[in-house]
Amino acid sequence: MTNKNAYAQSGVDVEAGYEVVERIKKHVARTERAGVMGALGGFGGMFDLSKTGVKEPVLISGTDGVGTKLMLAIKYDKHDTIGQDCVAMCVNDIIAAGAEPLYFLDYVATGKNEPAKLEQVVAGVAEGCVQAGAALIGGETAEMPGMYGEDDYDLAGFAVGVAEKSQIIDGSKVVEGDVLLGLASSGIHSNGYSLVRRVFADYTGEEVLPELEGKKLKEVLLEPTRIYVKAVLPLIKEELVNGIAHITGGGFIENVPLFH
Repeated sequence: MTNKNAYAQSGVDVEAGYEVVERIKKHVARTERAGVMGALGGFGGMFDLSKTGVKEPVLISGTDGVGTKLMLAIKYDKHDTIGQDCVAMCVNDIIAAGAEPLYFLDYVATGKNEPAKLEQVVAGVAEGCVQAGAALIGGETAEMPGMYGEDDYDLAGFAVGVAEKSQIIDGSKVVEGDVLLGLASSGIHSNGYSLVRRVFADYTGEEVLPELEGKKLKEVLLEPTRIYVKAVLPLIKEELVNGIAHITGGGFIENVPLFH
């Protein structure tokens, strides 16, 4: 028995892993931006910070996942937008500190490597990166039979951005009388899905409810998280923003106080 056969019999398909890499290259290429060094597949992603033109650069990083929204993506067999959710959760956090997203890395762990499905996931990640202006410079796909069921996977990401030291947003400039503006969400985003799944546990997802404006329930529940970077970044660069709160878990009560 060859080592490759032994590995396959243990539940790890090396060839499928190679296929995933080939499938995702075109999606990664969409995210190219100034500063990226090297090609996909190295031990580490490289980025030339001098290409940003920032005089006093401060790197700001964030990491997150999408919680149990993944369970609905798996249930409804729709995987092409969940990657955007992952990017959004990370870049929306760092933009709240005044950072322009530079690059992103993703991590996918699964019970069985299904190249077509994983390509959809990474395509969604790439779309999120395009919307955020970040390069997808690396990632990891881990096939872990025994840890996950064959249809299951988990998804997490890591974003790094840069801000001028003088333009960091930490709430210290917030004063009484400042105008508070709210930017609309695209839907539920990626928080609270354990409760959402409980509320809609008896629904198939195919229902078209009166409140959903003609959309199927599953479409609304999987609506990708809005990425706020391009709406907010120009205002940050003009130094018009004193504080930002990314409204995620905890809602207004727990998140708004974070910016001052």
